[in-house]
Amino acid sequence: MRILGIDPGYGITGFGLVEAQRGKFQFLRCGAITTPAGMDFSARLEIIYEDMKKLLELSKPDAVAIEELFFGQNVTTGIGVAQSRGVILLAIRQAGVPVFSYKPMQVKQAVVGYGNATKHQVQDMTKRLLNLSAMPKPDDAADAIAIALCHGRSATSLIAKAINNS
Repeated sequence: MRILGIDPGYGITGFGLVEAQRGKFQFLRCGAITTPAGMDFSARLEIIYEDMKKLLELSKPDAVAIEELFFGQNVTTGIGVAQSRGVILLAIRQAGVPVFSYKPMQVKQAVVGYGNATKHQVQDMTKRLLNLSAMPKPDDAADAIAIALCHGRSATSLIAKAINNS
């Protein structure tokens, strides 16, 4: 199963593509969609949307895993990220690819085995699971890879298989 992980944002949207088969993972590629600060916000959303359409066309994923939003203390930033996530979801929907959302704690639990793991622990375990010599940059791309791994571990689990077969 080819899984595209997405870490949504409006300045930087990270993406990571992995292949998952029988509990084993292979890193394929990662990167980021970026928009310039100071640009009209609607133009930034258009760039994200158009680049996401191209990314979906080129990567041909079987599934997309995207992080759910966590607002924390900066609600203003969260609103912009939510709008970015909306155009990303629209592009995914139009491409006809199944999409799955994961909370940050779910990603940490799936990758590290501990829902309160630090960002460094998630990146270290991601690097180990994929046999990478170094963690890809930017951090948003590394986070997207972890989101893809989370889906791979969830989708290939025995419980998920049992649910899908019933």
